[in-house]
Amino acid sequence: MSTTAETTSDAGTLYVVGIGPGLPEAMTQQAKTVIETADCVIVSNLYQEFLRADGTLPETTADIDDGKYTRPDGTEQELLRSSMGSQVELAIEAFERVREGQDIAHVSGGDPNVYGKSDLLFTMARAEEATDVPIEVIPGVTAALGGAANLGAPLSNDFCTVSLSDKWRGWAEIEEKLRAAAIAGFIIVLYNCWRDYERAIEVIREERADDVPVAIFNDAGRETAGRNLDDETHTICQLDEATTHDDKVGGMGTSILVGNHETTVWRNDTRAFLVTPRGGRDVEDF
Repeated sequence: MSTTAETTSDAGTLYVVGIGPGLPEAMTQQAKTVIETADCVIVSNLYQEFLRADGTLPETTADIDDGKYTRPDGTEQELLRSSMGSQVELAIEAFERVREGQDIAHVSGGDPNVYGKSDLLFTMARAEEATDVPIEVIPGVTAALGGAANLGAPLSNDFCTVSLSDKWRGWAEIEEKLRAAAIAGFIIVLYNCWRDYERAIEVIREERADDVPVAIFNDAGRETAGRNLDDETHTICQLDEATTHDDKVGGMGTSILVGNHETTVWRNDTRAFLVTPRGGRDVEDF
């Protein structure tokens, strides 16, 4: 473990920045400002592409020397590529840079607290006894919220998110949470759907009617900039039909929203929406 130094006014700040789906118009102004002004930005290749869309990060044609470049105001910024295999090392490097007085923007897709980067950095800070490193979390729009906005009003009542990734926990725990959420009547948004999504749907079907609405959505808020070959999509079906849409479950950018007994499908002249009234309210209740 590293030794702990006393916090001084010369220390920088480690910002864990949620950029939502990644496109400039879907970021908060605070996130954009922090990234633009940070001394160092830790960011994956995919999110670098998103952040170049409006100049939050420089174009690839800019004069970048070994990850460093000079901004128009004469100050220098450095880009470090984030990857799954380098997270621990980059966290430790970020702590040291903050101690040296740098402001670091560690970029997380979606919201840092929803299967994002914040837990890693706080866990590492605790393990490294980095009590001298100021850390601030900048929130972002997570996929559940971005997808729900496209779908209408499906999350207007109580809801929860469940990750199907078994990297840090076994299927038994995932199944227990799914079953509890289904019994309790929560709207359920599934993340990491490339992992056993059919299995998850079958668990929910044991506790929920087959005709409740389900939405499968890809690259929420990314329009044509995501990984999905068909760009941003959403498919509405019934729970008992959800596993027949394998062609719509495209990977990391796919989420599945499972409605409850109060969720309905409403159509206007152009498309279908999902609506879950708060507490089952109708028009006369407002």
